[in-house]
Amino acid sequence: MLNFEEELKKFKPSLEIEDAEDIIYNQDLDDVSDVLVKLLKDAGNESDPKRNQ
Repeated sequence: MLNFEEELKKFKPSLEIEDAEDIIYNQDLDDVSDVLVKLLKDAGNESDPKRNQ
């Protein structure tokens, strides 16, 4: 039979999971509104003849 107290003492979290968590939380990801604003700015710059000279 398993001794849960002994098993819990042996438990060590996976370092890969902790590394992945840090990478995920530290990324500066654009959300949908950021992408739309950039697309609109780019589209505005292409249609403005003064900017294309």
